[in-house]
Amino acid sequence: MIFSLRKSCLCILLLPVFAWTIVNSSYVLGDSSPPDVPILELQLFAEIFARIKSHYVEDVSDQQLLNDAIEGMLRGLDPHSTFLDRESYKELDVETYGRFGGLGLEVVIENDFIRVVAPIEGSPADLGGIKPGDKILRIEAILVNGMSLDEVVERMRGRPGTKIQLLISRDDGNEPFEITLQRAVIRLDSVHSQLLDERFGYIKIVQFQPDTVKELRQQIRLLERSSLTGLSGLILDLRNNPGGIFDSAIAVSDLFLKEGVIVTTRGRASGTELSYRATENNVLDGVPIVVMVNRGSASASEIFAAALQDHKRALIFGERTFGKGSVQTILPMDNGAALKLTTARYYSPNNSSIQASGILPDVAHDGLKFSENNRIVDSGLRESDLTGHLYNDAREEIDSDVKGNYGSHNLKHQDYQVQQAINLLRAMVLALEANEAPNLQAN
Repeated sequence: MIFSLRKSCLCILLLPVFAWTIVNSSYVLGDSSPPDVPILELQLFAEIFARIKSHYVEDVSDQQLLNDAIEGMLRGLDPHSTFLDRESYKELDVETYGRFGGLGLEVVIENDFIRVVAPIEGSPADLGGIKPGDKILRIEAILVNGMSLDEVVERMRGRPGTKIQLLISRDDGNEPFEITLQRAVIRLDSVHSQLLDERFGYIKIVQFQPDTVKELRQQIRLLERSSLTGLSGLILDLRNNPGGIFDSAIAVSDLFLKEGVIVTTRGRASGTELSYRATENNVLDGVPIVVMVNRGSASASEIFAAALQDHKRALIFGERTFGKGSVQTILPMDNGAALKLTTARYYSPNNSSIQASGILPDVAHDGLKFSENNRIVDSGLRESDLTGHLYNDAREEIDSDVKGNYGSHNLKHQDYQVQQAINLLRAMVLALEANEAPNLQAN
């Protein structure tokens, strides 16, 4: 099935579980025949349930046993499928817009511990020094080993202004350390911009939210008005952008594409095989674009980057991306709870899956940091590092992080990669101007 963007897109989940947001979804799978129920196995489950109720050393509520059984069943599938109780499900709409007390952390579960994928820029976690790849060992006095993601999220949330202490382990050879953060209301502006060198625009997309495409249009107009000579090039920074809403990723991609497929989804259930195409409603036609990515660029970010890369609309610069190429759907239950279930993989315009492999940049910059003893620290986390991740069904796992090699490992300044992106833009503009120059021949 092919969808034009003139029709409303389905809202599909494209985020790992967050300590600050879970995206709402109105995506409904098509009707399908119910599968056969394994009666004998369910009888065994009922027998075990009854034995626990009657013989376990402490009293356990029916609800706790059932919730734990459901969570265990989902944990065996993949890292992104999870059970949402009534309270978590009711919070979905609020969390989509990022307005609640929290730390601003994206986390995933790994071997019964909690790993940080990325802190959100400007959040308490970011300002407090939390880094991608950090492992959270303890929240206040409670060890997180064996906790579900919902439990971790619930403990890290709280009233804005209150403080919380975390025990952090970092893969730098040093001992775990404690850090105290102050919760804040997370009101996430998804787009920031500034003008560089009078003619190059820089736009940071923090996350793909419902209003991102509107904000992006506004920021592009602002940059065009601010540039006296007009925009000669644009940098789109998706570093540490953990993803967001499927609709938003498609709408933003459509801003820069005239035609063709943006993304295709394929799953087992009816209604999961869908293709989304661009319209002619594009901006900055012909203006060179550099898209900056790193291993914290995940999911919806990868949809956008892959679409522009496959259509040769932008040059992708940075590190191999996170590699989350799966789609999660919210399935409401009759009792007010819901199931967040991985229902499909998504594929780029060239029919490539990035699941557990990520997007290789056109120009690679490894982004490695050096510790005080000059030991290279590779603290990033990718989908392929997660226990139980889905394997790529179309390609072998990619071991190399880069297509080529570019730049120095000694990254002394935070904006060094931006400076390199500007240099790439300059080269692209010169090449474009050379191609457009008249071919003058001497008589």
